[in-house]
Amino acid sequence: MRGFFIACPSKQWSESVPKVAATLGGVETKWLEDFVSLAETRSFSRSAQLRHVTQPAFSRRIQALEAWAGVDLVDRSSYPTRLTSAGETLHAQALEILTALQSARNLMRSHRASGQDVIEFAVPHTLAFTFFPHWLMELRGRFGSVKSRLIALNVHDAVLRLTEGGCDLLIAYHHASQPLQLSPDRYEMLSLGQETLAAYAKADPAGQPLFRLGGSGPVPLLAYASGAYMGHMVEQIIRQMPAPPTLETLYETDMAEGLKAMALEGHGLAFLPASSVRKELKARRLVPAAPAGVGELTMEVRIYRERPEVARHAKPAAQALWEFLKQG
Repeated sequence: MRGFFIACPSKQWSESVPKVAATLGGVETKWLEDFVSLAETRSFSRSAQLRHVTQPAFSRRIQALEAWAGVDLVDRSSYPTRLTSAGETLHAQALEILTALQSARNLMRSHRASGQDVIEFAVPHTLAFTFFPHWLMELRGRFGSVKSRLIALNVHDAVLRLTEGGCDLLIAYHHASQPLQLSPDRYEMLSLGQETLAAYAKADPAGQPLFRLGGSGPVPLLAYASGAYMGHMVEQIIRQMPAPPTLETLYETDMAEGLKAMALEGHGLAFLPASSVRKELKARRLVPAAPAGVGELTMEVRIYRERPEVARHAKPAAQALWEFLKQG
């Protein structure tokens, strides 16, 4: 949000720091960030989308801030949404507080000179175990030595890591049916390649899958947990099939590696990225659970960063890597 990153004069800075300590008791800074977003968009649904939370969760956080303030901050009888007079007062204070906090964070980061050559990557778990190690090794062969720090998270938290300034680069899957909500005005991206998500199962003694996608009767499914990005991709695959298979969820987890381990033990069928099963396919420990082209989905692997003109902090090492990647 543009209000978070405006310059803070030294006088304002010195006056703001004590306020942070005195007025943030019992208040989460994300509530203030939510509130500033709502003041700018004047829409609960749009702000919830930008803040990467559901609208009910966003509304609860605004209500929590109002409970803390002891007064209504939002006039819910109007559309578009507008602030009450108390809300207008808090909006100005929230901008000042958040700017002071961001300035403090940037000041602390300036003391990390020894880490300026370390590029911090936020990467969803699946890519962290599969794509990232191979990509980094291949990159070193072309670009040279890269000092990196990997922060493995779920997709939601990985995106938040970038938007909150907690990493230099974000690597994530992209599919048109489930795009990341990152404003192109603030963030730019490059494509690193493609990944295929398909169904796999343990091989029987004859080398055939123990379970087949679309086979007769219910097929035991090793599924991604509800809300997981890859789970949405599997739902997309099922919707696109001419005859939706009968799948019975037997096990759930957020991580593809967990599903692969269960599939290797013969518990059921799992949808896995092709990069995560290369060795298992070669050794015939796993085999495709459907004919080629059936029950598959192709995703793009993208890398994101803040645009330099609005970046809160930019490391020369990350900038050099980005320029290299832009050249293809």
